[in-house]
Amino acid sequence: MLLILFIAFMLALIVGFDVGYSMILSAWLGVEYRGDAVDPAMMPLSMIAGVDTYALVQVPLFILAGELMNRGGLTLRLIDWAQAIVGRVKGSLGHVSILTNLIMAGVSGSAVADAVATGKPLIPAMRKEGYGDGFAGAVIAAGALLGPIIPPSIPMVVYAQLASQSVVKLFMAGVVPGLLLAAGFMVVCSIVARLRNYPSRPPVPWGGKAKATGRAGWALLMPVIIIGGIRFGLLTDTEAAAMAVVYSLFVSLLIYRGLKLKELPKLLYEAGRSTAVILFLLAAAGPFSWLVAESQVSQTVVATIQSWSTNPVIVLLIINVFLLLIGCIVEPLPAMIIFLPVLIPLGAELGIDPIQFGAVVVLNLMIGLMHPPIGLLLFVVSSVGKIRIGPVMWEVLPFLAWAIIVLGLTIVFPPITTWLPAQLK
Repeated sequence: MLLILFIAFMLALIVGFDVGYSMILSAWLGVEYRGDAVDPAMMPLSMIAGVDTYALVQVPLFILAGELMNRGGLTLRLIDWAQAIVGRVKGSLGHVSILTNLIMAGVSGSAVADAVATGKPLIPAMRKEGYGDGFAGAVIAAGALLGPIIPPSIPMVVYAQLASQSVVKLFMAGVVPGLLLAAGFMVVCSIVARLRNYPSRPPVPWGGKAKATGRAGWALLMPVIIIGGIRFGLLTDTEAAAMAVVYSLFVSLLIYRGLKLKELPKLLYEAGRSTAVILFLLAAAGPFSWLVAESQVSQTVVATIQSWSTNPVIVLLIINVFLLLIGCIVEPLPAMIIFLPVLIPLGAELGIDPIQFGAVVVLNLMIGLMHPPIGLLLFVVSSVGKIRIGPVMWEVLPFLAWAIIVLGLTIVFPPITTWLPAQLK
């Protein structure tokens, strides 16, 4: 039955069906194959169960907050602030991209949204100052990767739903890996800038830095409110999501005035459409995951991998090699929904901390967003910057190498992902 399930799923994808519809179709064929052994009513019931959870309220809220931030002028003020802070560094615009995305990651939780928001102004600016198109696209893609790692993170919310774990602890698990990624990306920018003699900008006096900080103050305060509120127990994860929306709307409409009331309907529509895609995938995964569980494939996978090794580090390395390969061809959220029902029991059986496991899985699959040949971020930045994708694929390799190193560190040194969540009361 399981073989029929996966063959039907792959054939549906090849024919051109969406991932969600492919999972529903293959699950239906699996139910028909099982006949009387399976109650057909489980199909709609498992679909409802896939999205019937309070934690998923955060998904539309964080998506909406990100849209408000990008449309309301917050992004441009963050770019101006970053230029004032790191403008004198060699290859300053590369550092500006990383620093801007680091701050934006604390709001939107979306890599694609951040890539579009920063790519539109920064890729033309880098091209004007003599940066190669490939490097410009690569640094934007690398910076945008921070979005789903630094809290809040939509993939972390999805993992929490699938694994029945604390969203807040998973959010905190992404902080240190995200900062390590950002620091390493800036080192890569520095090395490339020195080798190619990319320009720096004139130093900004302290008065200018203070003015830039003042202009961007409302935008800079937003991730502090969200992450700080969650960390110190002042806000729950869902309350933080609602606060992000209210704060973004207030600043965009009344402070920066980059958003007009007449633009709200279109913005709400775009946020709603993005939300619908994610929730539909989760609903479609319900019957698919249920049939996988009924087939007891998890037990088979656990037994097989345990026959190779029972060392948690070795097992995590095996899982990550598998996920890196999957990430080259499947987008992160569908990959999580398809494979986590099998992998989560494996982690539990071997005593791997579920928070560490979640952080490692999310980081791994997010790397797939900028992994050649079909990393989604590569295509996004190529489209936004109107540049050929070939040079971007080549230039992204140093950033990709550092991301894989950070992934390895989170596997070998669990406290990187578990220390901060453990501090929560």
